[in-house]
Amino acid sequence: MRLCRVLGNITASVKHPAYAGRTLLIVQPLDAAGADLGDSFIAVDDAQAGPGDRVLVLTEGNGVRQILKGGDQVPIRSLVVGIVDEVDAS
Repeated sequence: MRLCRVLGNITASVKHPAYAGRTLLIVQPLDAAGADLGDSFIAVDDAQAGPGDRVLVLTEGNGVRQILKGGDQVPIRSLVVGIVDEVDAS
């Protein structure tokens, strides 16, 4: 799981059927202090997050498939699973 910040939404006019009705977000990984860490990537939203929100992103395909109950046919690797209210790194 990774702590990230939502940078914005992505709109796709043509996509795999597994993405139908799902929101795609650009997320930026963060370190414990909240600074950017690495490159941004695309994640499917399962928590109704929006730009500026800090979120937890599951980035392991098997776990994502188990959550979405799509079996081996779901081509989704990164899934926003929660919105973070506060981080205590002490």
